Amino acid sequence: MFAAIRKGWDAYIPAGDGSKVDMVLIDPQGVAIRTQIKWGNTVSNFIDVQVSTSRLVSSGGYVRSGYDSRSIDAIAVWSDPLASAYLIPIEEILGVGRVRLRLQPARNNQSLRVRYASDYFLGAVAQLGERRAGSAEARGSSPLSSI
Repeated sequence: MFAAIRKGWDAYIPAGDGSKVDMVLIDPQGVAIRTQIKWGNTVSNFIDVQVSTSRLVSSGGYVRSGYDSRSIDAIAVWSDPLASAYLIPIEEILGVGRVRLRLQPARNNQSLRVRYASDYFLGAVAQLGERRAGSAEARGSSPLSSI
């Protein structure tokens, strides 16, 4: 929350609505982004994020479920060792239980389906914007040095 505020965004915490929304961010362009907040576990060259949810049911087991665009617009990730926040659009995690954001290029130079943390850094490149239909999409700045 404070990372977003330091970047010039507004942040609001919903009061008891029972939804999956932990926080509503308002980006500098005035776009509201419903977010679920997750802790990013920083491991060597990546940030590991559990993007699914699990709950205990009366039968004694756990039920895992994910998020969809009807409930949230993005996952906000905090990495305490890096003191950094990241924002991942919901479209990029549909049907996925775990996401890894790479901090450095892979040693074998693979880049296909690699998510680099720098692309999702809050307030930098991966910010959400408004599509014509009114749903959120990731958009960046080009060139990267213009940020």
